[in-house]
Amino acid sequence: MISATNPPLVIGIDIGTSGARAVAMDPDFHIFASGSSKLADFSADHRDPMVWWKAVQTALGQVLDAIDRTQVRAIAIDGTSGTVLPVSADGAPLAVPMMYNDPAADTDILARITSHAPKESAAHGATSGLAKVLTFQSVPDVFRVIHQADWLAGHFTGLYDVSDENNALKTGYDPVSRSWPDWIAGTGARAGLLPDVLQAGSPIAGISRDAADAFSLSDDVVIVAGTTDGCASFLATGADQPGDAVSALGTTLTVKMLSDRPLFAPEYGLYSHRIGDMWLAGGASNTGGVVLSAHFDNDRIAALSAEIDSATDTGLDYYPLAKDGERFPVNDPAMKPRMTPRPESDAEFLKAIFEGIAGVEALAYQRLVSLGSPELRSVRTVGGGAKNAVWTAIRNRKIPVPFLQVASEEAAAGTARLALIGAKSAGGL
Repeated sequence: MISATNPPLVIGIDIGTSGARAVAMDPDFHIFASGSSKLADFSADHRDPMVWWKAVQTALGQVLDAIDRTQVRAIAIDGTSGTVLPVSADGAPLAVPMMYNDPAADTDILARITSHAPKESAAHGATSGLAKVLTFQSVPDVFRVIHQADWLAGHFTGLYDVSDENNALKTGYDPVSRSWPDWIAGTGARAGLLPDVLQAGSPIAGISRDAADAFSLSDDVVIVAGTTDGCASFLATGADQPGDAVSALGTTLTVKMLSDRPLFAPEYGLYSHRIGDMWLAGGASNTGGVVLSAHFDNDRIAALSAEIDSATDTGLDYYPLAKDGERFPVNDPAMKPRMTPRPESDAEFLKAIFEGIAGVEALAYQRLVSLGSPELRSVRTVGGGAKNAVWTAIRNRKIPVPFLQVASEEAAAGTARLALIGAKSAGGL
């Protein structure tokens, strides 16, 4: 039985582009402790795997110092999607990792992927995990080519040949058949270098004796297959049913929705991550905060927002873009911004931009539905734009479904939710 004063806990760890964060969570999703560490505290070289590990150790140590370590039942880790490194059997890095945004420079590698990968595969592109596998497979004595989260999880299990379905997606993994597809061999990739793949939230193994001793943890702690940082951020919000969606209002607009079936639309850059028996699909528009910042600073936006009546409409039909080109929900590299006529009032102009971005967001969810997703059930919002109540009210007029509060914006909290699944599966809760 779960004790209210001494509940079992799981730990989620997020390694991002600038640092590591960790949280301890109970089975009711309450966060008991958190920790963080910046990569820059250890080195300016963010490609050094030992810097990742030091940041994880520090963030995890802060969490463990704040709780009773005997409460910990499971640990899961997420990492940046597409960050890949070749390792020896004992996990030693054999080359400088290629980060999520590092492109493969060999045009022959890219041509081979283009020739063999199905159009809906996420392995296309110079920054794909598969392009990096092909780059690294000639490294002497390579045992596996694995993802950032896989390598960090290996420090807790001693296993450096296991991945999860989300990190493996851009390396060519087929989430529908739940296997590495035969076409990968046609690219020249050595199948034996690819890790075994588990469902996100599945137990990998018990914690190794060395790791248990290093962190003063029980030897029955389970290490659970994690996910990518993007999937973890979605899960952290509490969205967990088909039709639940999350809009990220940052520099650009990104929408993601849980679906009961996979969605693949390469013409929109849209593919689906598998999480259990559900699918996470989404797309990214070029509209968003980048348009707002081109016209107003944050203080001016706040002041003008106070003058806006969110219950009325300007009647202006804007498609706000900072420059030519759109990806989703319209795929048109030559698309022109539509932001005229400009009202004399700055407040009215800002309102029209808010309406325009909200219109793009609504169209994005309509596009997902047209591609086979469930009907939109709810929207949660993350990013800087979530803090603007006027913009939120305008968005809710354009998208008339419940707008729900996020449980957390910490990716580590999403990964902790996977750790809970794994702990329950292993009988630890």
